[in-house]
Amino acid sequence: MIEGKKQPSELGVKALDDLTFQVTLSEPVPYLVGMTTHQSMLPVPKSVVEKYGDAWVKVENYVGNGAYKLAKHVINEKIEFERNPNYWNDKETVIEKATFLAIPSTNTDVQRYRAGEIDITNYGLSPEIFPKLKAEIPDELFVVKTLSTYLYEINNQKKPFDDIRVRKALNLSLDRTIITDKVLAQGQTPTYVFTPPYIDEGEQIQQPAYSNQPMAERNAQAIKLLEEAGFSKANPLKFTILYNTNENHKKVAIAAASIWKTNTKGLIDVKLENQEWKTFLDTRRQGKSEVARAAWAADYNQATSFINYFLSNSSNNTAFYKSKAYDAAVAESYQAKDAAGRASAYAKAEAILAEDAAVVPVYNYVNTRLVKPYVKGYTGKDPQDDILLKNLYLIKH
Repeated sequence: MIEGKKQPSELGVKALDDLTFQVTLSEPVPYLVGMTTHQSMLPVPKSVVEKYGDAWVKVENYVGNGAYKLAKHVINEKIEFERNPNYWNDKETVIEKATFLAIPSTNTDVQRYRAGEIDITNYGLSPEIFPKLKAEIPDELFVVKTLSTYLYEINNQKKPFDDIRVRKALNLSLDRTIITDKVLAQGQTPTYVFTPPYIDEGEQIQQPAYSNQPMAERNAQAIKLLEEAGFSKANPLKFTILYNTNENHKKVAIAAASIWKTNTKGLIDVKLENQEWKTFLDTRRQGKSEVARAAWAADYNQATSFINYFLSNSSNNTAFYKSKAYDAAVAESYQAKDAAGRASAYAKAEAILAEDAAVVPVYNYVNTRLVKPYVKGYTGKDPQDDILLKNLYLIKH
């Protein structure tokens, strides 16, 4: 369908009437309704797109079906939205107008917030200013545990990373707590698995056994594996960590490089390289990286949003990890008859991924942001941290 080889009528979707949309599936997908919140499921006005082509997204042409309509767009400056009187539930909308500002710097974002120019900051407060904000305005600071994982992606097809001993050594010798508690210190939690166990139907996922071992034991095992793989102080494992240009990614990479070198007593020697986003993605897709900073956030609150990532034929799988056993476990989840069966299959797949040491999971993200006390409707408890403007309102201040 995506390649244009089939007609839309063959997709298995149709409108039964003005208010009813029917979807026919190849197998049961109990979490389908939750998936409809993803942006790829938003309706697009076919007639408008056909009339204006790429210009359909311009303010004067744009047609949406949400609680707000696009009023103004100044590139790299701001987007303004106005209340949509045609929205089906407009009577529940309170805020008449909202402006979203393009602010590239976290510090500038906070400065304007504290000057009273902004009601809600973007997420991702820098570690440098976080302690000060926590001390001075704790009631305005929100820390949201999200369905997101920060990891180091290992190129499984490139030597020497095709050797499982090398990949296991990297996992064993990285002390994640230094990164979460010392470098970032905002509430991030160390993880040794890719899929957050607190995601829907992820409750059976277990952290691997080594996560509970003392670091001294883990380091000794890592050194033994590296020596077995042919590395020594005279011939250390040398590689480059690739990360997209960002100060936080740089700090984490510097810490990881130091931890690996220290914990393996010099058997690992790491260099750092940063690239702008597009180049960074291209390098990974082309299989040119060795170890790269990566991350994944759930598209919807269900374990498949993560589990599908490392399928052998997945376009996201730039670790080039291929496992028939992993693919089979994921396929098993598709055929499961109930939630318990799916959860069991997800746990099996995650255990295989961890045993193969395909990647180095580092931590689960938190979103940090400031919200003025007079802004109501934001709970800070949504694990996807989705903020719907239609649910917000302001009280007198």
